[in-house]
Amino acid sequence: MTSPATNAPVTHIDPSAFAADPYPTLARMRAEAPVTYVPELGAILFTKRDDIFTHEKNTEVFSSCQPDGLMTLLMGENMMRKDGEAHTRERKILFPALSPRTARDHWTPLFRETTARILADLKPKGKCDLVRDFAMPASAEALKLVTGLENMAPEELDRTSQGMIDGCANYTGDPVIEATCHDCTASIDAHITEMMPRLNAAPNKSALSVQMQAGLDEASTRANIKLIISGGQNEPRDAIAGAAWALLTHPDQHALIQNGSASYAQAFEEYVRWISPIGMSPRRIARDTTINGITFPQEARAFFMFSSAGHDEAYFTDPTRFDITRDTGPAIPFGAGPHFCGGAAISRALIADIALPMLLKALPGLTLAGPVPFQGWAFRGPLSMPVEWKS
Repeated sequence: MTSPATNAPVTHIDPSAFAADPYPTLARMRAEAPVTYVPELGAILFTKRDDIFTHEKNTEVFSSCQPDGLMTLLMGENMMRKDGEAHTRERKILFPALSPRTARDHWTPLFRETTARILADLKPKGKCDLVRDFAMPASAEALKLVTGLENMAPEELDRTSQGMIDGCANYTGDPVIEATCHDCTASIDAHITEMMPRLNAAPNKSALSVQMQAGLDEASTRANIKLIISGGQNEPRDAIAGAAWALLTHPDQHALIQNGSASYAQAFEEYVRWISPIGMSPRRIARDTTINGITFPQEARAFFMFSSAGHDEAYFTDPTRFDITRDTGPAIPFGAGPHFCGGAAISRALIADIALPMLLKALPGLTLAGPVPFQGWAFRGPLSMPVEWKS
């Protein structure tokens, strides 16, 4: 069976089941149709690691420029939706705020301070929802600093991030989701407008400030802040809570860290391979092309499934097993090529160097106190995580 637009083999999915757990379906795609058209998503999916790694770099065919894409329509044209010189220029402008050196020397001490305050408030309580009460504010307080939106409450930053993520994954066209997304982007714009005169008077290393200092046009500046929020709040939040859950449910793996034979950095890298917080990246087919006999018509949509790449049996033995000692090098949870995630160094610093070790040290006897449901395929993480500890 083929679609009218491409001769790629067709795979049907149950959208609800795919959101509940995409990995069994992705495994079937890798085995039976590694490049496949999914009518329910209106896209051609790439599920093998090498195909994704190779074709994500071919921006002349698989373009990030998507003027009619959901992200562009809802959030503005940010650097993730630009290719070539336009993308490179804005990436260079933002580099001083997001570089590995800035993450290490500037942001890490500040992240440690905000995380310590959150844990100090939590410790006497003896129980919490780890997603809502720790992972969310830890991620949000860090992101407030990085974006420059220090006037934004953590709960509002989290709400707007989720609203934009839901909007960008709204391939079924739900009008309520779209309206919520517009409300969220309006809130971010209002907070940007309030911060601009403050940062003109007192520039800093934040993403908003470095773009203003470089003279980037305001539309692009605003769109890039929305991009950073959409990719810099929910994903670190989900990775903090998810990686903590993974270690709590795999005490043998946590023991390797405690006895010094493994590290929290390894736990983080294995978690984002195993349950990728960012499951895919969309591309627009810029011109008619044929690859290995499969036709890709101009203006069709392709999804590079990073989550599937991390489970590719050609690279990972028993990929559904959480094993912090495995070689995660071939995994591409942050993408590959020119659109490799600009915030990867900051995510690693926040999660592996600060949030995980500080959490598991500060709350003795931390254990799960109930079920931990996960949801999502484009973006995936725990919805809630009840825990308790010795207060």
